[in-house]
Amino acid sequence: MKTCLDHALARWQFNGPVAIALSGGADSTALLLACWQRWPAQVAAIHVHHGLQDAADGFASFCQQLCQQCCIPLHIERVDARHQPGQSPEDAARKARYGALTAGAQALRQVHAVDVRSIALAQHADDQVETLLLALSRGAGLPGLSAMPAFWQRNHLDWHRPLLDVPGQALRQWLQGQGQAWIEDPTNEDQTFTRNRIRQQIMPALAEAFPTFRHTFARSSAHAAQAQQLLHEVAQEDWLRLEQKPSIRGLQQLSIARQANVLRFWLMQQQERASTVQLQELQRQIAACTTRGHAIHIKVGRGFVIREKDHLLWVK
Repeated sequence: MKTCLDHALARWQFNGPVAIALSGGADSTALLLACWQRWPAQVAAIHVHHGLQDAADGFASFCQQLCQQCCIPLHIERVDARHQPGQSPEDAARKARYGALTAGAQALRQVHAVDVRSIALAQHADDQVETLLLALSRGAGLPGLSAMPAFWQRNHLDWHRPLLDVPGQALRQWLQGQGQAWIEDPTNEDQTFTRNRIRQQIMPALAEAFPTFRHTFARSSAHAAQAQQLLHEVAQEDWLRLEQKPSIRGLQQLSIARQANVLRFWLMQQQERASTVQLQELQRQIAACTTRGHAIHIKVGRGFVIREKDHLLWVK
């Protein structure tokens, strides 16, 4: 009898060899074993050793034993994931993890002769709901409400999340049916982390009140992602009309909504994002630019947006 995990992998447009981001937890262990059973010669693994907790060595040892047992090529990438002042621990760990996975894919190609061009992550339907709820709690716009994409490209790699339709409990049940153990992350019980509070307090209440919430929330995220894609296309068109320069006069001719949209597009090209307050103040200053002497100097992200003659610049 096929499980929802089997159906998820059957829908995945697999293009191996693929490296599974293997933490040793239930989700990534299930993804690794299921992929290995389905495509035995096309699967490798990358374990990111964050060094943030005493259990980190135990996670790495578990991953080594599992991969040796199945003859799966494994690369362990060690990183320093400590956060900088003003940076959230979760954000620091996430950035370190993606950098380590990219380095791990290169190591698999060079050291293990596995031509990895894709990386698969084990986030599932519950993780998707948590991401959406976090975005709502922060007052996020469409990019945040779109939650996590199932596919994207970065650093010359294809990145996949094939389990976004699979509930987390289904993965644990599948592992139990396989007789396969996994490692429990002790930080999952720490309710100082917002995600853990959502998982332990809010998700059970949602399941009781709205039994199909995973599917309906995912549908809302998909609608948000589609709307965001449309906004991106509008921003590209407006950017071309501005001759790919944030000219003050050109920006003043746009509606407030389109102006904000193309400003976000421009800032993303600088790898920066403006908060709602920063963007509103920038738009207020643009509207006030009726003379050559009107200066603009507004903090945005890690730098400032300034006026230089008739254009805006972002500077560190």
